[in-house]
Amino acid sequence: MKTIQCAPVGFAMSMPRKAMQELGFQACCVWCDAPDDSSSKRCGPCIQHHRGVREALAAGPPDDPFFQLGKEIMAMAADPHHYDHDEVHGPVLRELQRRAGSMVDAPSPSTTASINEIFEQQKMRKKVNVLQDIGNQNPWKEQPLDAKKAASIGETTWKLDDSDIDEHYGRRTIPSRPIDPVNRDERLGEDTALTDRVHAAASQSDAVDEETAEIFEAIEFKRRQEQRQELKRALDDVKKMVDDDLDF
Repeated sequence: MKTIQCAPVGFAMSMPRKAMQELGFQACCVWCDAPDDSSSKRCGPCIQHHRGVREALAAGPPDDPFFQLGKEIMAMAADPHHYDHDEVHGPVLRELQRRAGSMVDAPSPSTTASINEIFEQQKMRKKVNVLQDIGNQNPWKEQPLDAKKAASIGETTWKLDDSDIDEHYGRRTIPSRPIDPVNRDERLGEDTALTDRVHAAASQSDAVDEETAEIFEAIEFKRRQEQRQELKRALDDVKKMVDDDLDF
């Protein structure tokens, strides 16, 4: 894979570029000493290089330890707050969050005037109550109907002719031929692989694009499958010990 020289690392920081955030490599911008200018010429080659890195990781064999390590590091860099407890990479991930947080402007301090302004805005805001608004449209809200008119409306509404009594009743479906019962003896039950894949897809953030999400999804799916295998081995060991105790 062809490599290029990225921007040198220094003490200055740059605001992460949107393209780098979508690629999952915004951490590189935080440690970059390039001028914080979106039109900088150094950003283009760096973005192209990291796009190639991500494509190479996505195309790599899923069982290769080298590519697996690259995907895990990429996941850590994209979501450092989920992995800052890591014994090896934790300090760097916490420093990444500190640097990213220092770029966000601190909120202006609250004053009595600003708080009073918020209260006034809340007082002026109209509260929406759908049920109450519908009820206010009732023409008899202020004065109810007289008894005769109410009785007439009720009789008209609930009157049924003899021909309408069974009009909307359904009927039982009678199959044209016998239906064989389903044999459930060979069913394994829950499709654990499908369940893990669904949970892995649901755990992905909407902030990353589709290709990056697929990489993280594969990592999460593999982790869940490994946990299931460990649990299965533990249960098999327990079953074996129980069978040995009962074998006398």
